[in-house]
Amino acid sequence: MISPTATSPQLTDRGLKNVFRVCGRDDQQGEVAAKLIADRYKGKKVAIVHDKQAYGQGLADDVKRRLNAAGITEAAFTSITAGEKDYSALITRLKSDGVDVLYYGGYDQELGLIARQAADQQFRPQIIGADGIQPQSYWNIAGDTAEGTLFTFSPDPQRNPAAKPVVEALQAKNIRTDGFTLFAYAAVQTYAEAVQKANSAKPDAVAKALRAGPSFDTVVGSLSFDDKGDLKQPGYVFWAWRNGEKVQVD
Repeated sequence: MISPTATSPQLTDRGLKNVFRVCGRDDQQGEVAAKLIADRYKGKKVAIVHDKQAYGQGLADDVKRRLNAAGITEAAFTSITAGEKDYSALITRLKSDGVDVLYYGGYDQELGLIARQAADQQFRPQIIGADGIQPQSYWNIAGDTAEGTLFTFSPDPQRNPAAKPVVEALQAKNIRTDGFTLFAYAAVQTYAEAVQKANSAKPDAVAKALRAGPSFDTVVGSLSFDDKGDLKQPGYVFWAWRNGEKVQVD
C-alpha cells in the first residue's frame, strides 16, 4: 500500500512493513499551523474546533499540544458533529468569547457551513485549517466568506517542471491536477520504480526496495522513505483561498 492521501500518524506508527505514503502526516501539519499561530497571531484569542473524527481530532489535539507547549492557552477547545447543518450555537459562543483565530480540524463541508454562518452573524475570525479543506467544495459551500482562509498543504506539485507533461496530458482529458491528483500519480510511479529496482512484484521485495531507495523520481519531486514508510522530507506550506482559487502563500 502506498497512500497518496492518508495523513494519520496511526497509519505508519503501527509498524506495518508493507505500508507507505507519499504525503505528510497530521502531526507535521500541526507543527506548521501552531508555529504560524504563535508567530503571527501572538496575543490573539484562539479557538480550536474539531469534528470528533480521527483526522480532525488528531489535528486539533496536536495543534493544542504545540500551542500549550509554546505558552499559549486556547480560549476554547470544543467539537462539532460532522454532518450537522446548523452551527449557530457554536458561532455565538465563539463570538461572545471574542475569538480572533479559529483553527479547525476536519473537512470542507462542515467548515464551509461554519464560515458562512459565522459571516451571517458578522463574525469573521481568521480561519485556519489543514488539507481537508483544500477541495473546491469548501469555496462552493462558503462562497465569499471563505476568502482569506488559510490551510496547510504540500507545496504545489504543479510547479515542478518534471510534472509539466503529466499535467498537460491530464488537463487535455479534463482531469483536474490540483489537490491530491498528482500525489496519486506519484504513488503509482513510486511503486513501478520499486518493482523495477527489486526486479520483482512480490510485496516483500517491493517493500524492501522502497525502504532501500535511495530515492524515487516522481511528479511531486524526489521521494525517499524512512523505516516507518513515511517520507523523509514531507514539507508543508500555507495556502489561502482567494477569489475562489487556492493560492500557495508560504
